Amino acid sequence: MDPLKFSKMIAEIIKSKKGFDINILDLRKLSGIADCFIVCSADADRQVKAIADEVDEQLHNKGIRCFHKEGFETLNWVILDYFDVIVHVFKADARSYYNLEKLWGDAPVIKIKNEE
Repeated sequence: MDPLKFSKMIAEIIKSKKGFDINILDLRKLSGIADCFIVCSADADRQVKAIADEVDEQLHNKGIRCFHKEGFETLNWVILDYFDVIVHVFKADARSYYNLEKLWGDAPVIKIKNEE
């Protein structure tokens, strides 16, 4: 599957659990780590977990396996690794601290609009 289409599909799952400030960073010309990062915010630990669990469950139901999961112990920053696409679910304060968008500042960013 095209990494941008896959990322947009994941963004819709994130929106269904009220994740916000969703950005897709297109890393295809910048890094061999992954083609895309999806970065989103959540207000609380439970919401971080709910978003990560929903992404994992929905993709698992489509036959897409998560290669690696990390961060479920503290729920400040959960990472779901789908090889070409890596999902970062942050509590808002952790997101501003780690500032992945600045770190990958050369990457084109697709901002996903939240419905109001």
